[in-house]
Amino acid sequence: MSKLAGKTALVTGASAGIGLATARLLSEAGVRLIGCARRLDVLRAQMDELPGPTLSVQLDVVDTESVAGLMAQLPSEWKTIDILVNNAGSDVGGRRDFHEGDIAEWVNTIQINVSGLMQVTAAVLPGMLAGQGGHIVNLGSVAGLSGVRGCAAYVASKHAVHGLSDTLRQEYAGRGIRVSEILPGMVKTEFAKTRFSDADKGDAFYENYGLCLEAEDIARSVLFALEQPPHAVVSQIVIVPDNPG
Repeated sequence: MSKLAGKTALVTGASAGIGLATARLLSEAGVRLIGCARRLDVLRAQMDELPGPTLSVQLDVVDTESVAGLMAQLPSEWKTIDILVNNAGSDVGGRRDFHEGDIAEWVNTIQINVSGLMQVTAAVLPGMLAGQGGHIVNLGSVAGLSGVRGCAAYVASKHAVHGLSDTLRQEYAGRGIRVSEILPGMVKTEFAKTRFSDADKGDAFYENYGLCLEAEDIARSVLFALEQPPHAVVSQIVIVPDNPG
């Protein structure tokens, strides 16, 4: 049995892709799962398929009121959160040079990927501090380590997640709260469909890209980081497709 059995995890963006794959692996490991997403009907249908206890919560990470009411929505027996997986993310607007894009879309990407992550963390962290324990896993990207043409806002957001993760790890070291960051390369999910606002364009993007990671690859990395002993902190995991060059 996994050492995570009996713990409670909250996963944002849990209705699809990496979030859903992570929720599934955690549930299979015996974790009680709080799935959060904007699409409550889709989320509930997915959570109902998981083997362990689940709770579905509608959450918009950008909406301050939605995040402020997050903990109040949880029954008392679900309020002690041991694991937070900040997975919700977006990159609407396709791949375009900065001046060709829509600044409102660029700003929205920052709000979801950075402000949203910070808001959810701020809502959950006090409980972890009170309980003197917890593990925060932030989904970053290899785009947080270098530039990618046509992805200025997304790259900026993931650089912010990278810096925030490293800083939080330092701030809470020795206080029972571990912080890990997972930095995937290209993963084949619904993400490209959202990025291009077109399912066919999303599929074509992945086909032209070549070998991609699967959501389950990233979920296994999250599980690996979480299952390490208390004295060992997996600060970062960089996982990329086995593409030549």
